[in-house]
Amino acid sequence: MSNPDVSAAESTIENNESFDKILSQYEQSHSHRVGEDGRQLEGTVIAVSAESVFVDIGFKTEGILPLTLFQNANETVEVGTKLLVTVKGRDAEGYYELSRQRVERPKDWTSLEKAFADKAIIVGTVTGVVKGGLSVDVGSRAFMPGSRSGARDAAEMEKLVGQEITCRIIKLDVAEEDVVVDHRSVAEEEERSTKEQRYAEIKEGDTALGTVRSLADYGAFVDIGGVDGLLHISDIAWGRVNKPTDVLSAGQQVEVKVLKIDATSKKISLGMKQLLPHPWDAVEGKYVAGERVRGTVTRATDFGAFVELEPGVEGMVHLSEMSWAKKVHKPSDMLKPGETVEVMILGVNVAERRMSLGLKQTLGDPWAEAQEKFAVGSTVEGPVVSLTKFGAFVQLVEGIEGMIHVSEISAEKRVERPQDVLRVGQVVQAKVLDIDKEKRQIKLSMKQLVPTGLDEYIAEHKEGDVVTGRLIEVSGDNATVELGEGIRSKCRMVAAAAKEEQPAAAGQLDLSAFSSMLKERWKSGAVSAAKTDEVRAGQIRSFKITKLDLDAKTIEVQLV
Repeated sequence: MSNPDVSAAESTIENNESFDKILSQYEQSHSHRVGEDGRQLEGTVIAVSAESVFVDIGFKTEGILPLTLFQNANETVEVGTKLLVTVKGRDAEGYYELSRQRVERPKDWTSLEKAFADKAIIVGTVTGVVKGGLSVDVGSRAFMPGSRSGARDAAEMEKLVGQEITCRIIKLDVAEEDVVVDHRSVAEEEERSTKEQRYAEIKEGDTALGTVRSLADYGAFVDIGGVDGLLHISDIAWGRVNKPTDVLSAGQQVEVKVLKIDATSKKISLGMKQLLPHPWDAVEGKYVAGERVRGTVTRATDFGAFVELEPGVEGMVHLSEMSWAKKVHKPSDMLKPGETVEVMILGVNVAERRMSLGLKQTLGDPWAEAQEKFAVGSTVEGPVVSLTKFGAFVQLVEGIEGMIHVSEISAEKRVERPQDVLRVGQVVQAKVLDIDKEKRQIKLSMKQLVPTGLDEYIAEHKEGDVVTGRLIEVSGDNATVELGEGIRSKCRMVAAAAKEEQPAAAGQLDLSAFSSMLKERWKSGAVSAAKTDEVRAGQIRSFKITKLDLDAKTIEVQLV
């Protein structure tokens, strides 16, 4: 290709061509001249940006090199550095694209044949868009199929016109002067080479400056000098990130840390939050057990819900710590992601970066005054909320349930199964037998609210009364006495028992034991209340009531 000379330029001026066109022709002629023999030029670095190195190569427009070429080679470059470069072409902004490798520009058919035989990389200039591809000047007119241009669509192919590109001859027919070139394979080889070199140089733990290439729901792909790494959504920030697009955008410059490199799949995991202090490092002393705090529910699991107190600091509310009033089966029944709640800190483990929280503790404990409200011996009322094999649970107030054991349901008959007598929702009355505030348990009885023969006996007598009863068992100074059918008492033997005993006066005879006495008379023919020196089981004797306890349902007597 011949260069325009001064007369051509003057002619152009005379034809009223614009000065910009003359300048463009001048620079194009110089760029062609530089690449004609593939010789390298010495350039001087005049500026370094975050992505590129700008080099003065003696032309009116500077040349440009990717900064990653130096980062990958662990080479320092600064203003004033001298470099040997080869011009490859022009970019969209008009800068000369440079290479640090020698790239040949064929000058004749011999050079083309040699490049074809050697499968060498050559330089060509895209001259126009033709049917099916592009026309390229490689010292002779060549055709480049659109599929081998590396362009994704027609618009990108148009942008290649006028640019110098690297390519390889894939077909050469001297007779037909038919030359076909391929740019895409050269670009892919350069990309693979760059990646291989980068993979070999990069190490886990390295910090790199990268560019966000694309975003997905699960993270972002970041270019760190020719290779892509995945920045997972969980590694973007210590705080919870709902969507990567909330904090990142395509083309954004980010500083990342290399977390892991998979040599087999050549996948790189990156992190941003790892370059920042961990929020838990400042937690010690900041959050104290027993303190009430506010946070945001981030997620729910089968066993509880997580609440974020500050970015990167979460605590968990276990199912058992969500409600006093009811048994929670699903955390989502109580807490929803995004909801702001007040919770109480139950425990903090800085070493394991764990915090246990309670929701019910902020709602008030119904058991706080349970011992006073449900005193032993008092009568309570409530609905049956659940039935088990061993009893029924009755709700006394919201958050407090009492248990009626199957043996305390009925005094009239033996109950095998609670559901034979009770049903869920049925309102019942019961007597409080015992309350354990620490264990949060209340024992109830239904049968003890129903009067019995013992209740009637106690109601009809008082301490000091002399009554008649049968000795059932004698053991030393103690005995068991039957005062009536099913009514037994404890008896303390005294010295008076050895004295002659007189039959009880008719007015003092205990009518409640009259039936027992008649039975004894029928069996023996006489009441054995006569004089005797020996106290033994089976005797009917007189006794003095020394103690009556209606609540405990006990009677104590003394032999008289």
